[in-house]
Amino acid sequence: MPAHELGSVARSLVAAGKGILAADESAPTIEKRLKAVDVPSTEEHRRAYRELLFTTPGVSEFISGVILFDETIRQKASDGTPFPEVLSRPGILPGIKVDQGAKALAGFPGEKITEGLDGLRERLVEYRKAGARFAKWRAVIAIGAGIPTSYCLKANAHALARYAALCQEAGLVPIVEPEVLMDGSHTIERCEEVTMTMLSLVFSELLEHRVVLEGTLLKPNMVLSGKECPKQASVAEVAEATVRCLRRVVPSAVPGIVFLSGGQSAGQATEHLNAMNALGKQPWELSFSYGRALQDPVLKTWRGIPANVPGAQRTFYHRARCNGAARHGRYTKEMEISAA
Repeated sequence: MPAHELGSVARSLVAAGKGILAADESAPTIEKRLKAVDVPSTEEHRRAYRELLFTTPGVSEFISGVILFDETIRQKASDGTPFPEVLSRPGILPGIKVDQGAKALAGFPGEKITEGLDGLRERLVEYRKAGARFAKWRAVIAIGAGIPTSYCLKANAHALARYAALCQEAGLVPIVEPEVLMDGSHTIERCEEVTMTMLSLVFSELLEHRVVLEGTLLKPNMVLSGKECPKQASVAEVAEATVRCLRRVVPSAVPGIVFLSGGQSAGQATEHLNAMNALGKQPWELSFSYGRALQDPVLKTWRGIPANVPGAQRTFYHRARCNGAARHGRYTKEMEISAA
């Protein structure tokens, strides 16, 4: 795909008022999510749940794309329509998670490297034929005593760039996801330091690999206090630190930044995104690519009961609408109250 077409897809994914649903949970992760609402993780339950999300009336007002898992891109709705087609009909772009998970980094206790480069070129061709228009690869960076090491950061940045180059070769927009985890007792200042270092390495590698930035999206963590940090940063502090960090290291050629929610509650993720957009115009669109922050309330409403599907879809529409408003800095707590 020519560079201008990759750029067009990337810009569509961060269109005004819209963001991405991350529905790409691996088999162990979706099993854990379903178990939390007492639903067995059978293929049919996973399929039915994803169909609930993908067929929510009107949600394309706020959802531009959906990241799928390998199983999901091959599944069909109850009427026999392949999921990529179900999404494409209302104008939602199908995407695909292509990494094979974060594994222990040999020789570096407590650190991980994401695997999946072997055979990736061939898998990307297959996913493109199946209807995918973009892809995602996640690197996992932990903060702790003596970590992250520079080697861990460099190894993951290199893998992200190799993935991105292969995506663009196959005609897919790469979403590059270097996630600095919020697990730990670190301060917001430490998170900002690590995030800035990692992003600097990522963009250096992307340029070395001749990745077209205009046809690429960044999916970073927000700059947050560690979960166990005694002093939790305020919404305003998170917004200011995150935007400051990004402005220092993310080239303006990148069309958009689609934040991960990373363990935040649904409300927190929306508030933080809203506060960032309320700071004013930035060089790139500030959007979302949320998994749990969009889905947790939906799962709790659904609980595997067919009669609950309409209510669960209303819940999903509401969360998508709130985040759509946050894209413009117009989200308010009253939106939650009126929906309740």
